[in-house]
Amino acid sequence: MATSPTVLAGVSTGSPDSSSISASIPTTTKFPLFPLLIAVVVGVVIAALGVGGIVFYLARTGRLPGREGSAPKAEIAAPMTTHAVVLEPLLVNLADAGGSSYLRVAMTLRVADAEGRKAKEEKPQEIKESSDSVASVRDTMLTVLGTQTAERLLAADGKERLKAELKAALAEHNAELKVKDVFFTDFLVQH
Repeated sequence: MATSPTVLAGVSTGSPDSSSISASIPTTTKFPLFPLLIAVVVGVVIAALGVGGIVFYLARTGRLPGREGSAPKAEIAAPMTTHAVVLEPLLVNLADAGGSSYLRVAMTLRVADAEGRKAKEEKPQEIKESSDSVASVRDTMLTVLGTQTAERLLAADGKERLKAELKAALAEHNAELKVKDVFFTDFLVQH
């Protein structure tokens, strides 16, 4: 009977013993299953995060194909049109103790246009002295400016505080005139 030399090398000529047979059979080593499973799960999670990040970026920037009509785009509000209202210079006695301080100021107001009004002019609109709204605006301005002191106006934030007070007073007394901003074009405090 012909046998291979490897089988014959492991078999003794004596009686076959169970311990000698088990020693001659090569045993297979177990592959570590748990670390392999962890590595596969970590790899799948990293790949899913990478693909998810790319899809999110493409969807956020609008570059994802096939999604042009699916999501409603946010309507961009049209900017409110405004026009400039140039006021004639005002001369006001300030509320200082000596009564000798005064303020000379020229202002331009940025006013929101009425909803139905179209902007026909590109240059600032100058208010005429005869209109009732101008008289009301000038009265409001003079009332607010007359309560100021020279020290308060000359403070670091004096002009900004004055602008806020003027806008608030105009909103309260002249509600039909929607003042968005106040600009000082001339500002002189005589102390």
